[in-house]
Amino acid sequence: PYGRYMAQEAINQALIDHAKAGKAVVRLKGGDPFVFGRGMEEAQALAAEGIACTVVPGISSSISVPGAAGIPVTHRGVAHEFTVVSGHVAPDDERSLVDWEALARLRGTLVLLMAVDKIGAIARALIAHGKAPDTPVALVQEGTTAAQRRVDATLETVAERAAAEEVRPPAVIVIGEVVAVSADIAPLPAE
Repeated sequence: PYGRYMAQEAINQALIDHAKAGKAVVRLKGGDPFVFGRGMEEAQALAAEGIACTVVPGISSSISVPGAAGIPVTHRGVAHEFTVVSGHVAPDDERSLVDWEALARLRGTLVLLMAVDKIGAIARALIAHGKAPDTPVALVQEGTTAAQRRVDATLETVAERAAAEEVRPPAVIVIGEVVAVSADIAPLPAE
């Protein structure tokens, strides 16, 4: 998110052009290419040109980043499910495809990707639909890197804390009681 921007169509074309030029092409993609990413669009563009590709899957940031911050997305007796949601569209935006009312009723963990700038609106929507304001929240910025940092809050305070701590993307946001479970152990060291 801090580097130069390249339109998805330009990325697709670069992959095609280099492959057609006989080069072995490796597309290293930050984040989750098949979870709210455009990895499938790239594979489809290559397939449309008759270019074979191999996808090498990794561990989703929705699991790995909380883990690197010492947060389990599930924990016996605390959370038996976790839900991963894109937060790039605010709850009150007509383009939103998310049922925030249903998410507020879930007892498990909610993991938000691409939600830093919408976390205030998301927290307000969850609270308005019945989620407890004191529900623990952790924002993990730049997870699994040397710059990783964790900011803890509650649903009620998360917007204020994120602003005060100047949390910026990329960050994974974890909402639920598992955040409090992790307080019992020292955070895992960054490598």
